[in-house]
Amino acid sequence: MAYNLVIDQGNSTAKVAVFEGDSLVEQWRCEELLPEVLRRVAASTPIDAAIYCSVTHHTENIVVTLREIAAKVYELTSMLPLPIKIGYATPSSLGRDRIAAVAGAYSMLPGRTALVVDAGTAITYDVLLPDGTFPGGNIAPGLWMRAESLHRLTDQLPLVNVETPGDVALWGTDTPRAITAGVVRGVAGEIDYYRRMLPPDAAVVLTGGDAVRLAPFVPQHHAAEVIVEPALVPRGLNCILDYNRRLEAAASTGDSPAT
Repeated sequence: MAYNLVIDQGNSTAKVAVFEGDSLVEQWRCEELLPEVLRRVAASTPIDAAIYCSVTHHTENIVVTLREIAAKVYELTSMLPLPIKIGYATPSSLGRDRIAAVAGAYSMLPGRTALVVDAGTAITYDVLLPDGTFPGGNIAPGLWMRAESLHRLTDQLPLVNVETPGDVALWGTDTPRAITAGVVRGVAGEIDYYRRMLPPDAAVVLTGGDAVRLAPFVPQHHAAEVIVEPALVPRGLNCILDYNRRLEAAASTGDSPAT
């Protein structure tokens, strides 16, 4: 059995994942992505194809290593064909991780409307339409950024770690609890606001470092679910990889690729 190798290079860490078809087999997080890491993965798992996505910069030695260990290698750029349609006015400036997250939601919820929320240092709110169109989305400060700005831009408010698991009051009874409730419930309300701008059955797909923290506070509606998927971006990259493999197979036979 051959496997797909997926690399999501972020600003500070990289996620490396192995897929067998649509199934996530294993995933690692690396503080520093080195060629030796990829060679160790390939030594234990037969890698057929790989895809590399970086939101920082192109790392040539990683691409070279991937070409050594995989028969087919793709890099997510503005030129790579996608299983989704981009409606963004400036697609070249659209974050590749946002594209991959929406593609991941598309692979999980085909034919559905979804609000894709990536909750990290910043929070992105992106829309997926039933026909696979990604018309755009919004960007807002994340939990940490909101708490940090309250502390830095005022004289009296303390710095509160709002990302720490624990109870979040509806109304704070002291200043730290008031900040925690205001930040966490404020973002949850923001998520619900955007969902209400979509059809009633639109699902919310949460990913990113603060997804688990936020999920309990996002209101549940009977017509749609709130899904937490930590591996949404790797799933999207795997979807994009498979789509390009199908394109190539169809081109060799003259058939139309299945979406």
